[in-house]
Amino acid sequence: MTYKEKAQDIYNQLGQGKLLDAFDQYYAEEVVMTEPRGTRSGKAECRKYEEEFLDSVKEFHDLKVSNIGSNEKDATSFVESTMDVTFTNGQRAKMEQVAVQQWKGDHIIHERFYYNNEN
Repeated sequence: MTYKEKAQDIYNQLGQGKLLDAFDQYYAEEVVMTEPRGTRSGKAECRKYEEEFLDSVKEFHDLKVSNIGSNEKDATSFVESTMDVTFTNGQRAKMEQVAVQQWKGDHIIHERFYYNNEN
C-alpha cells in the first residue's frame, strides 16, 4: 500500500466508526501528535486522548475528506477533512482540519493537525 492509500484507509475506517481500530493499526508506539492545543507523545498517551475525544461525542453527523495526497519518497501524507459532530454537552460543531502524517514503514511516527483554535 502507498502512504496515500494508508491515509485513505484510516479515514475510511473513521467514517465507519472505527477510529480506535485505525489508530491501533497505523500508529507507531513512539508516535508524536501535535495540534494547536498541545503535543502528546507515545501511543498510550495519544490513544487515551482519542478515547476521551470519542467519549465527548454524542453523535457523528458527517465526515468528508476534501483532499488527500502523499509524497511517497519522503513518507509523508496529508488529509484535509471536515467533521460534523454533536458533543455530549449538546454543542454541535463543524470541524475543519488538515492532518500531515510522517510515516516509518507501515506506521505513523508523527502527525500534526492544523485547524482554527478560536472556539
